[in-house]
Amino acid sequence: MECVPLGPLVTSEPFRLVYRETGNELHHERVHGHFPKDLRYEEEYAAALGAAYRRTKIFGLDELGRPDSEWDLDTAYLSLEAQPRDLPGAPADRHPGARRIDALLSDRPRVLLRGDAGAGKTTLVWWLAAHASAGTLGPRLTALNGLVPFVVPLRTLRARGSTFPSVAELAAAARPAVDDPPEGWAGRVLDSGRGLLLVDGLDEVPPDDREAAYDWLSRLLRRYPATRCVATVRPHAVAPDWLAAEDFEELRLLPMRNEDIAAFVAAWHRAARLDDPDHATLTELERDLTRQFAANPTLSNLARTPLLCAVICALHRRRQGLLPETRWSLYDSALAMLLGNRDKRRRIDAPEGITMNVDEQAQLLQRIAIWLVRGGQSELDRDQALHQLDQALRGMEQIRRQGSAPEVLTHLLNRSGVLQERADGVYQFAHRTFQDFLAAKEFVEGGHLHELIGRAGSQQWQDVILLAAGHCGRREHPVLINGLLDTRVSAEGGVTRAELHVLAALCAQHATWLDDTTRTRVSDTVAALFPPSTFQEVRLLARLGPAGLRHLPDPSEPALTAEGIRHIADLIAEAGGAEAVPYARRWALAHPELGVAFRDSWDRYPAALYAVQVLATIELKHRRLRVGSVDQLAALRHLPAVTELSTIGDLSSAELRAGLRGRPWNGLTIRENTALTDLSFLADSAGTLSDLSLVECPRVQDLGPLGGLRKLRGLRLDMSRLPPTALLATVGNGLLFALDLDDLTAHRLSEVPAHPQVTVLTLSGERPMTIDALRGWDHLYDLDLRSPTAIPSMCAALRQSPQVTSLSVRAGASEFLGAAVVPSVTTLRLNPFGELHDLGPLPRVFPSLRTLRLTPHPRGAAIDLTPLEVLPGLTVDVTGFVEVSGGKGLEVRR
Repeated sequence: MECVPLGPLVTSEPFRLVYRETGNELHHERVHGHFPKDLRYEEEYAAALGAAYRRTKIFGLDELGRPDSEWDLDTAYLSLEAQPRDLPGAPADRHPGARRIDALLSDRPRVLLRGDAGAGKTTLVWWLAAHASAGTLGPRLTALNGLVPFVVPLRTLRARGSTFPSVAELAAAARPAVDDPPEGWAGRVLDSGRGLLLVDGLDEVPPDDREAAYDWLSRLLRRYPATRCVATVRPHAVAPDWLAAEDFEELRLLPMRNEDIAAFVAAWHRAARLDDPDHATLTELERDLTRQFAANPTLSNLARTPLLCAVICALHRRRQGLLPETRWSLYDSALAMLLGNRDKRRRIDAPEGITMNVDEQAQLLQRIAIWLVRGGQSELDRDQALHQLDQALRGMEQIRRQGSAPEVLTHLLNRSGVLQERADGVYQFAHRTFQDFLAAKEFVEGGHLHELIGRAGSQQWQDVILLAAGHCGRREHPVLINGLLDTRVSAEGGVTRAELHVLAALCAQHATWLDDTTRTRVSDTVAALFPPSTFQEVRLLARLGPAGLRHLPDPSEPALTAEGIRHIADLIAEAGGAEAVPYARRWALAHPELGVAFRDSWDRYPAALYAVQVLATIELKHRRLRVGSVDQLAALRHLPAVTELSTIGDLSSAELRAGLRGRPWNGLTIRENTALTDLSFLADSAGTLSDLSLVECPRVQDLGPLGGLRKLRGLRLDMSRLPPTALLATVGNGLLFALDLDDLTAHRLSEVPAHPQVTVLTLSGERPMTIDALRGWDHLYDLDLRSPTAIPSMCAALRQSPQVTSLSVRAGASEFLGAAVVPSVTTLRLNPFGELHDLGPLPRVFPSLRTLRLTPHPRGAAIDLTPLEVLPGLTVDVTGFVEVSGGKGLEVRR
């Protein structure tokens, strides 16, 4: 027996090529010795994470008396949309690159996720931790299955007085219910590339300590470069590209779309039915709330985060359908609901021997909240909580007579639902926003407005200041607003003058009465911010809502640039709602070039009103219109020119049939639809439909109706849950020439029914696909392989298929070493997983090559074209390469 080192073997190209023939990608990890206890511990650790993170609290259910207010996270979890950080210049649409968050995480090893309070950042971290450790993530995130999550809750660590955890301390950072790991275990996990670092709440770190946080995280990831990481932060807590040097990509959680709100409302009421036998009443409440959302865009705009949507559901149930109209009043009502007469409703009489009304509880909680906010914290320990209660009780004789500070703390924890015990002896508010709301109330009632104004230059204080405006009265509003307008900005705080002026204007919106001088000053200051010149300014001004749109210039203003006009269209869309529709119509009529922008922002307005007033004025023929709700489907009757449609979200077969019937549809895309089971509705378009895409429709099992689409020319199918034999339905479509198949479950092309009529075949996905034969693909000339594939077998098959003249493949040039000669291919596109390497093998394998497109990886690499000089006249596209050498006699395009 001979022992050989594994390193050279697994990195040798011939070994990789032979291994790829098996239909799998080679994966290896470093092992440092024999540690038999590691595997057993990982099983226990995964079980502990599942116990800790597979359940969550749904706001508004526990206050109604359910003892177990925790619910399965899979029931409560909603995959929200996110988008990559905006690139310089105007975006291509309102939310460029917007996709479901789990889809965006799949190909991004390191992500800094920005999101507002209550946007679902922590819930996502919990969901990833629970499912990655159990290996139960769906196909989009299959690469994370089996990784070992290390959850680092920075707010909890800060409350404990802990520093940033060392490698050995990572497993215990979130205090899972499991024994200490074997010595060196975490380091071995990270060194093998199996770690998933989940850092929650970078905004919880005080600004002065954020560089220390950066140093801790960067050192950790540089030491273990194969570690995947997701870090969460509030939108403005750290600068753009703060972690770019560590290869982080930034994503921003987007507000929930109307269909997301509908899904959340359904899930909330489904959970409520588990404890309430009166299902009929809950069903009627659900229908009523759904109707209110549909009829009241203002209400929908209040529910754009999971937290606020949950608050609305709870209030709607408690008030039997009556709801507040502003964000501030939502929180005020929610706190009143949680603190007021709760025990009386449940027939519980002073269980701790203490009785308090709403104001008394609020006074005590305010003292805790303001102490946390002043210290830049969101958690405190028992001694800190008791100290604050002692201070408050000095002025509350009625409560002091009923019990001591420890007894009052116990009462607040047991009865209020607002203050919670996060871990043993560590307390926090049910949500950070309730902490800020109560702290803001204490700032106003305690006469500390000037302290708030003095903090206005810090991003961390913006929400507190805005909430304080709701607590202000006639005398306080001018003081706060003028103080904000007079505040000088500094680089350290991270707040711009424009942000301060918008904050002042938002505070003014809370004022029932405001003197003319202050109101005029606010109006003039805001007007000076228009029109926006960047998309960042668009987002800032959109915070003003439709009220800010009155400052827009006239659409015929000659000084407006094309970019400025586009920013105005984005601003109108970001404001949204019925009040913004007249502005959208006016600008759409004056600037037809904004058609795409206004087309793609339909979901920001009432469906029918916007269709009639705006979309009907836009050129929509040959432009694919996006539809995401039943209301939008119904509104299509106002848009007879539309012939191409893209639907997203759960629309049933019956709903699609009703919305699409009687129209000559040419193009149709159906995405992310878990309700669709039946494609028979397509029969109504059999004589016109020429292009069809079905993506992420997991319940569609029968493609039979596609066989009746006699005009079909282009077809894209998600095959991840379909057998290859399902494609037999489309073999007879005589006009079909372009076939795009995603995530085929077949390992070899010979397992896929051949389509003799198809001329362009695209195979996508991460599953390896072996091209072993092309028999039956009689007219195929363009083969686009975006899936991993074994090059030797592919070249052998292409040698027997001279009809294929154009090839695109994910491979480096060195993978063609020893491959069969393919004389028919004249156009080649290489998109490698790694480096392109030496181009020497290409002229031998492709002697008839006329056009070559090379994709750099990583972008900016160098390339030597000298080996290609034996093919004179060859056109080579090297766009993206920083350094290009050789190429004599070639036509080189950069």
